[in-house]
Amino acid sequence: MPDHEKYFSSHDGIRSAGLHLLVDLWDADRLDDLPHIEAALRATAQAARATVLHGHFHVFTPHGGITGVLLLAESHISIHTWPERRFAAIDVFMCAACDPRDGLPTLRQAFLPCRMKVKELRRGLVA
Repeated sequence: MPDHEKYFSSHDGIRSAGLHLLVDLWDADRLDDLPHIEAALRATAQAARATVLHGHFHVFTPHGGITGVLLLAESHISIHTWPERRFAAIDVFMCAACDPRDGLPTLRQAFLPCRMKVKELRRGLVA
């Protein structure tokens, strides 16, 4: 196997550049709690066996919404929160041997949403 091939993923027998999860949380908790959000995203990365390189977050006023991203050696995790609506949009994209689905229980436990919708996208399908 060429060295560059190790960066591709194989999930459910499908080879691709990576698996991208689009996660919507409704009626979720702690969406204006920056330390909690950063810790939750870092725990999500760890659960998926990803390597965190850097994190950057911003808190908006007046409602306290937060936008943030963790840069991973295997891609990224991002979050955008609307605490006044108790809604969060999270992207989890990973390549290599990481499986972003392994981080979903961590997200559910961290934010306790009443409803969680996950859409899976395979990026860069390999023939």
